[in-house]
Amino acid sequence: MGAGVVVLREGFEASLVVGIVCAFLDRTGRRDGFGAVWAGVAAALALSLLVGAALFAAGAELEGSSEKVFEGTVMLVAAGLLKWRICWLRGRARFLKKEIEGRTQAALDAGSAVGLALVVFIGVAREGVETALFLFSAVEGTNTIISLIGSLVGAAVAVGLGYLFYRGSHRLNLRTFFNATSALLLLFAGYLLAFGLHELSEAGVLPESEAVLVGAFVVLAAPTLYFFFRKPRAVAA
Repeated sequence: MGAGVVVLREGFEASLVVGIVCAFLDRTGRRDGFGAVWAGVAAALALSLLVGAALFAAGAELEGSSEKVFEGTVMLVAAGLLKWRICWLRGRARFLKKEIEGRTQAALDAGSAVGLALVVFIGVAREGVETALFLFSAVEGTNTIISLIGSLVGAAVAVGLGYLFYRGSHRLNLRTFFNATSALLLLFAGYLLAFGLHELSEAGVLPESEAVLVGAFVVLAAPTLYFFFRKPRAVAA
């Protein structure tokens, strides 16, 4: 389930960026910029695939304790990045559309197709690279076929939701969607954190003591729960 939820959430965030840019171009009569948008999407997907291939290739070359250290480290990095992204988006989601439209308008004003492509490339590549990192962590110790099916389903749903958002034919409650997926992703991040600490323990990097592992888990997880559940600060008028 972890792989599917990750791809659904990250894929929808990427689709949302594309949908916002395309809707803005459509609304302002600048559909001629669609080519640059899709060029940015293609470049971002290519980079994401390269990062994913590099991670899996590197993991396949390692054995024994080196493999456990690599996998454990990647899992801890993925858990930290996932938690940071959840908390960051919780505070910035309401400004996302305005910021993306502002960058799009700036690129149009400059008459830069490259600048327009970069607006999409940066947003999609960020989500794609994060997805590659999360997927590498998600498939460790799980059934590869199930993870693959979950990822494909998540990607299909994400693209479908992004298209509906662009068309404006479906009122998607973004707050409900992000809150629900954030809760699931926090559980997944907790799993990555626990499994990553376990891998480092088996590799001899951390003591093989349940008390130490539980303590480390609490120390790392507590700040995330605090920042996630605290109320966002009111924006000054």
